[in-house]
Amino acid sequence: QVQLVESGGGLVQPGGSLRLSCAASGSIFSISAMGWYRQPLGRERELVAHITSGGSTTYAYSVKGRFTISRDNAKNTWNLQMNSLKAEDTAVYYCNVVLRNGMNNWGKGTLVTVAS
Repeated sequence: QVQLVESGGGLVQPGGSLRLSCAASGSIFSISAMGWYRQPLGRERELVAHITSGGSTTYAYSVKGRFTISRDNAKNTWNLQMNSLKAEDTAVYYCNVVLRNGMNNWGKGTLVTVAS
């Protein structure tokens, strides 16, 4: 099992930036991929960005060019830099890891609100 704690959410104006971080603890060695998902109010959870242990990244079309996922192996954290934020980016953001045994672990989420 891997425990995940997100931080960095909050209120930001349209066009602004936020940086989300996810700190991992526990069976770090078992992580094969990491990602960020989001769930807008009343909607299903969706993939935002994903990074494999080899460093390959994937982004949702809606955030490509605005969001960047990165990792800090020394600190067992990964980050989501979000620029040019829009109202439609408002959601609860969750970090996720996929373990080598195929299991998923999730954080509890952090709320991002984009409003003027």
